Amino acid sequence: MSVKSTGLLRNSPLLRCLAIYGEMPLRFAATAAMLVAVNLALVGQQVMVGHAVQEAVAGKLVARSAGDVLDYHRAWFWVSLLLSLSLVRGMVQYGAGLMSLSIGQKLLTVLRERIIVQVQRLDLAYHWRHGVGEMVTRMTRDADKVRDALINFWRQIFETGTIVVLSLGLLFAYSPWLALVPLLLLITGIAMLAAEADTLVALDRRIGDAYDAVTQDLSEGVNGVRVIKAFGLGNTRVDRFNRQIDIFRREARAAIHHASRRVPLPQAIIALSHAWVLGFGAWMVSHGTLSLGSLVAAMLVVNTLVLRIEGIGRLLQVIADARASAGRIWEVLDAEPRIVPGNGTMVDGPLGFRLQNVSASPLGDGAAVLHNLSISVQPGEIVALVGATGSGKSILTALLPRLIEVDSGSLSVGSDDLGWHDVRDLDLSSLRRRVHVLPQESFLFSDTLAVNLRLAAPEATDIELIGALELAAAGEVLERLSEGLDTRMGDRGVTLSGGQRQRICLARAMLADADILVLDDATSALDAATERRAVDNIRQLRGDRARPLTMLIVSSRLSTTLSADRVLVLSAGRIVAEGTHEELAANNAGYRALMGI
Repeated sequence: MSVKSTGLLRNSPLLRCLAIYGEMPLRFAATAAMLVAVNLALVGQQVMVGHAVQEAVAGKLVARSAGDVLDYHRAWFWVSLLLSLSLVRGMVQYGAGLMSLSIGQKLLTVLRERIIVQVQRLDLAYHWRHGVGEMVTRMTRDADKVRDALINFWRQIFETGTIVVLSLGLLFAYSPWLALVPLLLLITGIAMLAAEADTLVALDRRIGDAYDAVTQDLSEGVNGVRVIKAFGLGNTRVDRFNRQIDIFRREARAAIHHASRRVPLPQAIIALSHAWVLGFGAWMVSHGTLSLGSLVAAMLVVNTLVLRIEGIGRLLQVIADARASAGRIWEVLDAEPRIVPGNGTMVDGPLGFRLQNVSASPLGDGAAVLHNLSISVQPGEIVALVGATGSGKSILTALLPRLIEVDSGSLSVGSDDLGWHDVRDLDLSSLRRRVHVLPQESFLFSDTLAVNLRLAAPEATDIELIGALELAAAGEVLERLSEGLDTRMGDRGVTLSGGQRQRICLARAMLADADILVLDDATSALDAATERRAVDNIRQLRGDRARPLTMLIVSSRLSTTLSADRVLVLSAGRIVAEGTHEELAANNAGYRALMGI
């Protein structure tokens, strides 16, 4: 889902993340109340210590009774009071810590859920422009940084805010001058720290970009391990990865170096509050305008104040990093998919498809791969599409279920009897249930065979799963699996050969029971006999269905084109010839060259 907002929230990605706390008001309010209570108790303890010291100076803390016996009543009173308050404060602080962790995990869960929903919502063109590493970084490093910053941020807001108000209030009660100088030092130090925020954000963005490159390289190194081993590229890939790590390390060092040069000075300025309170407080004690106990309490309070404000310096660095991460997260969440679902319903009947003067570019950037393409395929037809590498075959197949969008022209599904409907007007999920594209890349999830097959038909029985495997000429694949349908496929189906994966994916497509089935070189890894058996089974299925099955088969194999009702020849993004295999073989030299006949 894409989150819309305006004004301050729109311009501040971190505050937009902070607004998620509005979804958990009770936990947030309870934690805030506990944090305020903890810090009230802390200042109260420090004031009590001052009173106890003052009683000790006055000789009241331990008194001598009439019988020359020492009376520790007041001493035990202050000890008991301070210990009790410490115990209660510790318990409340523990509860606040647990609540903070809970809120932090909830925030992280919400952010990651929104990112994964948006990743699924965005169209293929977006994913082609952005690598896997970038998406992984958004959900891991960036989300973690935002979580940590916001948890520290709002805890510091309540805790430090309470300490500042109470501490300066107490100092002001002792003397306005005692509070004024720490206030001015505080404002100066925070202003200097805040002035570095934009630079720290820019530095962290550079770190984030370097981290993206590291993640992308790592992902490619794992997913492409077979190619790397086949070509002996291990050392080359390691050297490449080390270079990415070096860039990341260099950017991180630059950020640390900048922070270490700029942050200590404002922290030192804030720490001067110690010297002022001690020096001016001692002068007041010498003139009898401030008691020694009050000076002790003032020193304890200002020490807590300085420590908390120094913590803000570290927090500002964390927030600066998180601002960059939040900006990168909202770049994804704010991205609008080029493909917007329609509201129209699919016709309940046989489906064909028709392209009229269609031009399309894979990235939607106007660099068209298909040019003024016009095709009409009637319900029940089996049409083969052939063409040289790079002619635009896969782009054409991706248009049918709207995996990518046409730049101009129209693409419609339907029939002459029931009418034609532009796919842009139709509900996207309904369209993709009835128009199924099986790509050359056979992707299986790291789960059991049954789970992978039931992605297309969640209610399918085991008998139906086995039937689909038989249709796809994959019956012997099932027989070889030690645990049958319950056999785990491994990462991306790595335990199977390319041909086995293709047949299982074909079986999954059969279970989808689509009205238009597009095979984009989906049998390229099969031997000719197995491919022929699978295609013959699909042709037989076409006759057994209540509604005719329309097929577009992208292939460069002669056996496939022989089984088609019609063959289309695609060249440079245009249909340059069409007809039966016999007609094209007799009259078209380009077709003969493509098919090697």
